[in-house]
Amino acid sequence: MIITIQEQQFDTADITQLYPAAVVKTGHEDETTQVSLEWLDVESKGKVDVVGFGIFLYLGEEEKHTFMFDTKEEMDREIGRIASQLQ
Repeated sequence: MIITIQEQQFDTADITQLYPAAVVKTGHEDETTQVSLEWLDVESKGKVDVVGFGIFLYLGEEEKHTFMFDTKEEMDREIGRIASQLQ
C-alpha cells in the first residue's frame, strides 16, 4: 500500500517506524531532541522549550524522513490524513 505524507509517497511495506513526537531544546547550544507527546503532556510541566512537532518515518535502519510542524494541531491534521489512507 502506498501512503502520501506532504506530497511524498511511501510504500507501507518499507516503513519500519512511523511516529509523532515533540521536538524540544536540550539546553546545550542549539541542540534538540524528540520526546513523546505523552511525556510532554504529563511530565514536562512546562519546563521545556518546545521547538515544534514532527512525524518521523523510518525506512529500514538507515533512511529517515522528518515532517515538521509549528503546532500540535497542524501535526494532528496530517496524522489524520495518514490514518485515513490506512483504512
